[in-house]
Amino acid sequence: GPTRKMPLTASAMDFFQLFVPDNVLKNMVVQTNMYAKKYQERFGSDDTWIDVTLTEMKAFLGYMISTSIHHCESVLSIWSSGFYSNKSIALIMTQSRFEKILKYFHVVAFRSSQTTHSLYKIQPFLDSLQNGFDSAFRPSQAQVLHEPLIDEDPVFIATCTERELRKRKKRKFSLWVRQCSSTGFICQIYVHLKEGSGSDGLDALKNKPQLHSMVAKSLCQNASGKNYIIFTGPSITSLNLFEEFEKQEIYCCGLLSTRKSDCTGLPPSMLNNSATPQSRGQYRIRMKGNMSLICWYNKGHFRFLTNAYSPVQQGVIIKRKSGEIPCPLAVEAFAAHLSYICKYDDKYSKYFISHKPNKTWQQVFWFAISIAINNAYILYKMSEAYHVTRYSRAQFGERLVKELLGLEDTSPTH
Repeated sequence: GPTRKMPLTASAMDFFQLFVPDNVLKNMVVQTNMYAKKYQERFGSDDTWIDVTLTEMKAFLGYMISTSIHHCESVLSIWSSGFYSNKSIALIMTQSRFEKILKYFHVVAFRSSQTTHSLYKIQPFLDSLQNGFDSAFRPSQAQVLHEPLIDEDPVFIATCTERELRKRKKRKFSLWVRQCSSTGFICQIYVHLKEGSGSDGLDALKNKPQLHSMVAKSLCQNASGKNYIIFTGPSITSLNLFEEFEKQEIYCCGLLSTRKSDCTGLPPSMLNNSATPQSRGQYRIRMKGNMSLICWYNKGHFRFLTNAYSPVQQGVIIKRKSGEIPCPLAVEAFAAHLSYICKYDDKYSKYFISHKPNKTWQQVFWFAISIAINNAYILYKMSEAYHVTRYSRAQFGERLVKELLGLEDTSPTH
């Protein structure tokens, strides 16, 4: 849970600033003004540009975050006369001023001579965000490594034309997280960039287990020695990785797939489906030290690799139609924690910022801001302030937008 006690009067902004404090926003102001100056030195002066202030930067973020609540395809819809127009917040800043800030907005204006990292334009922000996640929250023992739902808005995809779909650039990165499976709090973010094509690109990440192993190690670099139990999907699950994690006192439970997983070192007899028909709930087990390979049958064969649970401990999967199905405890635990993450995705992924810039670093930045707001809401729900105001996720987002815009109205909209 939270590492610090927030006051009863804590606002949405107070929780958000646990991760994005004023000093980070002030740095965005400085970097944006520096970039605007250099841009104009190179391409000609812009007489309409005035250096951005901290108040304007907060309002700029507020406008962007408002797209996560109202799901307008373009942030500029706020100033339009259409369905997504919002006269109450449109008066804070003119559309032309907003577009100027959007044109020059930067988190890191210039690459230093030592920098080789492709995400250099937002790496300091991601590092600051990670420090905020680490210091504000202590996760439960059980955690999940996975890719959160950050795909295109399904409503837009269903209604747009093929031409509009072709115009939208594909994402050039993959975003992975380590997530507390009992609260949904995202403890760590890892971004894998598609740098070039071929063996080094995103396609390779989808096909090569060793690259997934690299992702897992990066996400768990701060987890060693804490006896965490990490749940993984088929692309990450492998005997070599789990054995390496065990040396760091990180224990694992992963779903295994003969097609997607690295099955090196595993007995072939357990990877082949038995010819004899099996009844639901039957399972076979092979062990090596603390490591167990479980093959469990339920309308198909499911394989699990774990060193976190004893294979002889019994669990049960409860189905509405078929009742209870016996299984090892590892299978029950895996199903329970993964179902919680599915609920998190269903509940919070629709509150990701809708603005879709072309630049990859900006896409990553707005996804990271969205995750920070979701984490802020989770901390709010676990605080005493929640029992006073009881905002829903949408109301919390609206409160945050109003506070960033400096609006005096403090009542939540229903």
